[in-house]
Amino acid sequence: MKVLVTGGLGFIGSNFILNILQNNPNYTVTNIDAELTGSNLANLEELNNSHNYRYVKGNITNKILMEKLIEQNDCIINFAAESFVDRSILDANQFLVSNIRGTYTILEILRTQKKRLVQISTDEVFGSLKEGSADEKSRFNPSNPYAATKASAELLVNSYVNTYDLDCVITRCTNNYGPRQFFEKLIPKTIVLANQNKKIPIYGNGKNIRDWIYVDDHCEAIFKVLLDGEQGESYNISSNNEVDNLSIVKKILELLNKPFDLIEFVTDRPGHDLRYSLNSSKIQNSLKWNTKTTFNDGLQKTIEWIINNSKGENISENTLSSSPWKNS
Repeated sequence: MKVLVTGGLGFIGSNFILNILQNNPNYTVTNIDAELTGSNLANLEELNNSHNYRYVKGNITNKILMEKLIEQNDCIINFAAESFVDRSILDANQFLVSNIRGTYTILEILRTQKKRLVQISTDEVFGSLKEGSADEKSRFNPSNPYAATKASAELLVNSYVNTYDLDCVITRCTNNYGPRQFFEKLIPKTIVLANQNKKIPIYGNGKNIRDWIYVDDHCEAIFKVLLDGEQGESYNISSNNEVDNLSIVKKILELLNKPFDLIEFVTDRPGHDLRYSLNSSKIQNSLKWNTKTTFNDGLQKTIEWIINNSKGENISENTLSSSPWKNS
């Protein structure tokens, strides 16, 4: 199979590419990435001489380029997106371009090139939940510009399925963690700063809850949806591992044998959702998928990878514009 991956230099996309090629050596992957915030060429440096991997620098809003790439491949997995809530609050424009316009460009091409699209979305489209878990039929209630653009992309995908009979499926996942995650995210930032004995900022009181899934488990779920997901359906992906931010930071500090006084509570961000939660019984029952990695095991593997792959220079908690990972 020839797979086109968009945004494959990012955290989840790069792990997916490595995962799919390792487990399916007869597959070929073409990766298009605009090298914007969150992309890192070092993530896939080990594939530079691979015969079944091709990298193309470009933006998914470039219709001429995307037409050529889609024509050359059997299916598309759209990871490409601006994804950091804080930056969407500061300036949402790039989120509108990448997350909505980019998805629209792909869908327009698929009107004439009938190929499968897996659209990667997020649990944040459902907004904050006081209780219970969102299933695939729950109401959208995004509470920040990032989440709103991802919900908009989902609505576009569904409209093209209904109007043009496109073969599209949507996946929504909870918070990922693992190797190659961009520094601005909670877990890698905490590990790097703690390892350098620097203050670790936590929004508000640290009681915001997320369901955390190890990235390899997420990648396996996406692959199952690619192969067996039903046209027009969406699939929630979660690990039933809801943990608040403060507990995660304390757990990392314990594993690194660092003091809790490195924690520094900072002013909460606007519209900070208290809790996300997904019901993933649909993918578990219909596609026979489930997680394999416990949170403790995944966190230990993540800590080891980050410490072994950090560049080693001093990093400020305000460093968001570059990845700290070295070329490996």
